[in-house]
Amino acid sequence: MPRTIDITLPDLSGRRVVVTGASDGMGLRIAGRLAAAGAEVVMPVRNRTKGEAALAAIRRTTPDADVSLRDLDLSSLASLAALGETLNREGNPVDLLVLNAGVMTPPERQETADGFELQLGSNHLGHVALVAHLLPLLRAGRARVVSQLSVAARSGRINWDDLNWERSYDGMKAYSQSKIAFGLFALELDRRSQAHGWGITSVLSHPGVAPTNLLAARPELGRTQETAGRRIIKALSRRGILLGTVESAGLPALLAATDADARGGAFYGPSGPGHLGGRPAEQAIYPTLRDAEEARRVWDVSERLTRTSFAGA
Repeated sequence: MPRTIDITLPDLSGRRVVVTGASDGMGLRIAGRLAAAGAEVVMPVRNRTKGEAALAAIRRTTPDADVSLRDLDLSSLASLAALGETLNREGNPVDLLVLNAGVMTPPERQETADGFELQLGSNHLGHVALVAHLLPLLRAGRARVVSQLSVAARSGRINWDDLNWERSYDGMKAYSQSKIAFGLFALELDRRSQAHGWGITSVLSHPGVAPTNLLAARPELGRTQETAGRRIIKALSRRGILLGTVESAGLPALLAATDADARGGAFYGPSGPGHLGGRPAEQAIYPTLRDAEEARRVWDVSERLTRTSFAGA
């Protein structure tokens, strides 16, 4: 059996938190832990039925949890703009933004509502647009922004010649690209916040390898059953061999979100062999994320593609 791993969260009473991808799996556990620590947790969801079930699950553990749903399709720029309008109209500063949602390796190439390759559009561009739309609230809350990456970001590259994988789709390479782009953006966000006095601290995390829902059956992605890789991951996880559990996989993001000593640009992940499992801890930034010029290029292209701008911030 895997060894139980956990961390203690500080009191988050009075803090407003937004968590993407919180309707099930690892994201639900992250949202639940933050709510149990006293935070007001806003959960933007695409599927209201799953969202309501997630709220009920959190309240079974924490009956007085302050949790609520908002509507969001991360693969739609119009939906992202609508969520930004809703939260800005509410006017409550955001203290913590956890960008956890993601999709992984559809068997066939799929597109977002705006014509982007699905993984690039959802994992990266959707979160870029969300940060842009929420920037006034993030600045008002002097927020910490946690971007959830993947061990897949430690190799691969940005496919600049075919960013949307229209000529030769490779699901795993496209997934790695989306997470590399997301990580480069997150690091550039912290640099620009420091340069322009936005008051935002941007940090990164990754869950290691665990039997999360990313590789589960997802008919909407064209995957009617869980992958063989997920079955192997589940077997190793159950035996406590190298890998993490769904519970431990969320801990690096929670540590990134609440570590009082967190520096801008810090990266948190499991500390076991290969950073695949184990207790969460700060670790070195992947080599794929260290090129500041590449990060600036990702930032500029992302602003253009999402039709957003941080220039007037």
